[in-house]
Amino acid sequence: MKNKSITKSLIGLVSVAVAYVLIKILMLPQVNVINPFYQTIVLKMFIDITLALGLNLITGITGQFSLGHAGFMSIGAYSAALFVMKTSDSLLNVLLAALIGACAAAFIGFLIGIPTLRLKGDYLAIATLGLGEIIRIVVQNVDQNLLGGAAGLSGIPLYTNFEVVFFGAVITFIVIRNLLKSSFGRACIAVREDEIAAESMGINLTNIKILAFVVGTFFAGLAGAMYSGYVGVIQPKDFGFMKSIDILMIVVLGGLGNIWGTVIAAIALNVLSVALQDFAEVRMIIYAALLVLIMLFKSGESPLFVKLRRIFSLPKLKLSMFSKK
Repeated sequence: MKNKSITKSLIGLVSVAVAYVLIKILMLPQVNVINPFYQTIVLKMFIDITLALGLNLITGITGQFSLGHAGFMSIGAYSAALFVMKTSDSLLNVLLAALIGACAAAFIGFLIGIPTLRLKGDYLAIATLGLGEIIRIVVQNVDQNLLGGAAGLSGIPLYTNFEVVFFGAVITFIVIRNLLKSSFGRACIAVREDEIAAESMGINLTNIKILAFVVGTFFAGLAGAMYSGYVGVIQPKDFGFMKSIDILMIVVLGGLGNIWGTVIAAIALNVLSVALQDFAEVRMIIYAALLVLIMLFKSGESPLFVKLRRIFSLPKLKLSMFSKK
């Protein structure tokens, strides 16, 4: 069993190394398959993966419906940007900025999680939505000399490169995957499936929910820190309600609780976004249609699909990518 685990770990490390080398080769000026324009898309894609994996821990694995994830991303973005602007964009300061942004978001997540995570269902969704907007409005109305107000911060050193976002996403994936396999991950799944049964087995619901929320917001802050060094200019409007919905869409498309599905969905939606960049209205229609289809067919037993299956003798649909793990 131990040898099997070591083999899987080695395969994973080799796969990460191959993916890194392959992308770097495609970015070379001599090859120019991934030109500077597409490089910005690749960077955004890995930032989205980090964001969505953090939200999947909260919403998909633990079952706490959060709609304010972008607010924690903004905390990480502003904290990291201020630190780098006050110091320098050396490698050490970039790593410290990412850690500071992630920890700041996790700390606020802890403070917010204590009262809000006692709520359930729609009440929790509404509470997190309100808190996300509160964070945005507070950032917007803080002293302009500090955070820039509605105009935001500009002149942020562009410290985010491919290595930063790639290894940030890889670390996030490894942490979430190992948490999912641990006793904590099993407790999160138990809370998601049946809170009463989980509590009767001795699981402290509040502690599990808060810890999952803190870890999820930590990675939201990390993504925010990478984002601020990617765009160079951040504004409160960049972290509004629609940004939270974009992240949630990746999680739902990839499958609640499915971390590989989250990675694939983030890549697919970014590719689709680039392909339809000249047709913004069509893009939103396709996004909405995808969500509707997933909700209808993810179990393979929606009334419409059952009828179609009987009429055309179709096999039972099972989209493992979209199912809970």
